[in-house]
Amino acid sequence: MSLTNKIDFAMVFTVKKANPNGDPLNGNRPRIDYDGYGEVSDVCLKRKLRNRLQDLGEAIFVQSDNNRRDDYRSLNARFEGNKEIKGEGDKEKKAKIACKTWFDVRAFGQVFAFKAKNKKGKNSDSEEESGESDSVSIGVRGPVTIQSAVSVETVVISSLQITKSVNLETDKNDPAKRAPDTMGMKHRVDFGVYKTFGSINYQLAEKTGFSDADADKLLDALKTLFVNDASAARPDGSMEIVKVIWWKHNCKIGQYSSATVHRSLKIDVSENSILPKVTIEPLAGLKPEMYDGESLCEKKHE
Repeated sequence: MSLTNKIDFAMVFTVKKANPNGDPLNGNRPRIDYDGYGEVSDVCLKRKLRNRLQDLGEAIFVQSDNNRRDDYRSLNARFEGNKEIKGEGDKEKKAKIACKTWFDVRAFGQVFAFKAKNKKGKNSDSEEESGESDSVSIGVRGPVTIQSAVSVETVVISSLQITKSVNLETDKNDPAKRAPDTMGMKHRVDFGVYKTFGSINYQLAEKTGFSDADADKLLDALKTLFVNDASAARPDGSMEIVKVIWWKHNCKIGQYSSATVHRSLKIDVSENSILPKVTIEPLAGLKPEMYDGESLCEKKHE
């Protein structure tokens, strides 16, 4: 059974001496907009959600290579490796199977655009050249959308110069010789409070089969988003979920527009406190549920 009613959600989190999302076009410095507000892209957030959903036992199509749970090294291989999909000739049926098989496809959607292969296994742009017509071009629109996270206030970015104190290779003529220290940079946000918003559309959920049970699993992933997400740029404890707000409407199209619902979230960072004060302006007939970030033990996750 697909989703019952429309759902809106929001997430508030803090960043302390960490790089929440580096910008590869700017030396991997934390992303900021032209006004100095910190940003975490929607793509980055969905990557973290996919990783958490994998931890929660869900099958994921777009797996990162360092978190891969199968032997497929590409999306094409994973798609073609599904026997049910490979044996189906109808594109719409292929899409339904993909939605049923992978959580992220029925949640976020996916574009399956793979070229036909010739007899030698090489991709071909021409069906006549390959002698086959097994190219795939399928688009699935997902019901779950999420915005880029933006900091409540402008952020201060610190840059640290680092050095390498170990030789990469041994000098054959002088093994004891030490190579010059290699200089590098490490960037971080000193402190920031970020917020992001999302929505689950009933009409699209009906098409992909996204259910209320799927929504509950997505909520679990949001509440534990930074579990198993530590790295040198984001040490454990440097990023923390403050609140997850969940608005479940009483009808399919929603009692209010998503913009109105999201605008009801208020964040106060004026108090001298590590955690911001999060409040919700009341909307008649729509009661939000508020959750703190949860530990693994509370849900018995592994």
